[in-house]
Amino acid sequence: MASPRPNRPIRIAGCSGAATDRRHALAHLAANHPTDPVDVITGDWMSEANMTSRAALKTSSAADDSTTDAYEPTFLESLEPALSDLARYGIKVAVNAGASDTELLYRVVTDMVKAKGLDLKVAWVSGDEVLPAVEQAQREGANEFTNICTGEKLAEWNFKPIYAQAYLGGLGIAAALAEGADIVVCGRVSDASPVIGAAYWWHKWQRTQLHELANALIAGHLIECSTYICGGNFTGFKTLATKGWHDLGYPIAEISSEGAVIITKSLNSGGALTTQTCSSQLLYEIQGPWYFNSDVTAYLPNLTFTQLGPDRVALTGIQALPSPPTTKIGLTAPGGYQAEIHYFLTGLDVAAKAAMLEAQARHNLTPYIKDFTRLTFTLHGSALSNPQNQNEATVDLRIFAQARTAEALSPMKFFRPVGDNIMQTYPGATFHLDLRQAFPKPIYEYYVTLLPQSSITHRAHLWDGRDLEIPAPMPAECKLYPSQQPSQPSTAQPSTLDFGPTTFGPLGWLVHARSGDKGSNCNVGFFVPHGGEEWEWLRSLLSVQTIRKLLADEDKGKKIDRFELPNIHAVHFLLHDHLDRGVSCSSSYDFLGKNVAEFLRARHVELPNKFLNRGKL
Repeated sequence: MASPRPNRPIRIAGCSGAATDRRHALAHLAANHPTDPVDVITGDWMSEANMTSRAALKTSSAADDSTTDAYEPTFLESLEPALSDLARYGIKVAVNAGASDTELLYRVVTDMVKAKGLDLKVAWVSGDEVLPAVEQAQREGANEFTNICTGEKLAEWNFKPIYAQAYLGGLGIAAALAEGADIVVCGRVSDASPVIGAAYWWHKWQRTQLHELANALIAGHLIECSTYICGGNFTGFKTLATKGWHDLGYPIAEISSEGAVIITKSLNSGGALTTQTCSSQLLYEIQGPWYFNSDVTAYLPNLTFTQLGPDRVALTGIQALPSPPTTKIGLTAPGGYQAEIHYFLTGLDVAAKAAMLEAQARHNLTPYIKDFTRLTFTLHGSALSNPQNQNEATVDLRIFAQARTAEALSPMKFFRPVGDNIMQTYPGATFHLDLRQAFPKPIYEYYVTLLPQSSITHRAHLWDGRDLEIPAPMPAECKLYPSQQPSQPSTAQPSTLDFGPTTFGPLGWLVHARSGDKGSNCNVGFFVPHGGEEWEWLRSLLSVQTIRKLLADEDKGKKIDRFELPNIHAVHFLLHDHLDRGVSCSSSYDFLGKNVAEFLRARHVELPNKFLNRGKL
């Protein structure tokens, strides 16, 4: 059993938000323990991108009896140099990194620990692999598995799932830690669940303590993406230049037994942790005022951030509600293949040049186009007037195709019909000579739906062979929520103030924003650095109708939800099914939806001069 914990707030660090995050973070946080102590280091190496790719690896390995590892290997690069300090200082680790083979990752980590001669106990969490439960429910007609992004039914989906993975809560992690685990590896718990599990274990909470759980949930959401909350992906990034851009630091959540949360950051690093960086991260990936987890639901509209001092922000105002009886699952299916070719267009008449090439390419593709599921010609960038160098005058034309078979996109049926126009097309015609993308590569479709928690067998597996089953919440402990989040197309209290003379300019001169993907949904939140009149102006300006106008050609005509967070001066929008199916098979450059906010900040609106006089962002 684990030794008693000190009676103080737990300090939980966030070291990774993706498989491509900085590898040194875990070792850095562990080595700095004497001057900047943390009790638990959490990290997320999972996303919808490697969930699908690792699922494909696992199923293909099973089919041909190969031994391709289906966990996320970059986690091991982060863990190995940290192990000695983790053991020296008694720091716990709880991570999302198992992907589609958590048990194998557990064995690899166990062997790594033994090779170093360290006394660290390793556990792993299962229950996230749920394809059999989905297939059984389909056979029994017990669940239609409606896609929470598109509204389609799974029976209508034109793809056959090969893998299904659920987002688990944090109680499996808590159970493993309570038994003395030092390192807990998970396949796919929700992004915030490692923080919930760590706080639940440290403070010996019960699952009925919804207030505490809801605050831990939002603390987990705030630090789940590591440096994001310290100034990464922050629209106020220019203010961080004097503090140094090379190392923005890592976040730490301090959570008391009563659920009080303070967010801070690692010492002696650049970046900043402020109410504004917290607001930016809070708005990222939320889908409305209800923030769901298998353990609890947090209600967000009254959320408040308070700056306590340099790099210390208090979180208050979270309302706690019961968890839903379901949890989110993602299904992976082979989606076919894709290929692309890039032409460069320079100088004058770019649109006409693109039209010429497209007409020629479509003509040459006529015998094969019937086998394509998608074919797009997209201009990226624009040529400046009176350019000062050739790069300023050059635009990328992306020719992108998808098909069900690789043969349909073979070089003779895609690259040659498009590339063979080179001698007869627009002036200056040049295509990119790196043709690797012109050859077909496999893609995977991703389908997001809900599964009853009662259909999941959630277990913590210990180093001594014991398995601890985590019971699903009883129906009486859950709350059934409508499929539609609360939404308000425009503010209920439009301002009657006269904001005075205005200047027509980019929204981003005055307004911060943040956006991101969840399946094919895209969320975008806007907030202003000052309350008062700026907030009155923002919430009066940003209605669903205004967002559609600002989206312009990017408006897909789908449903848009809106809600306000007045205490952080923010308005949030959920753009339903705005992205092209999601990261694993999207035809868009902005497959993560992160640039929707930056596009909208670049759109022009009438900006009150009195606010501009305070300075532009």
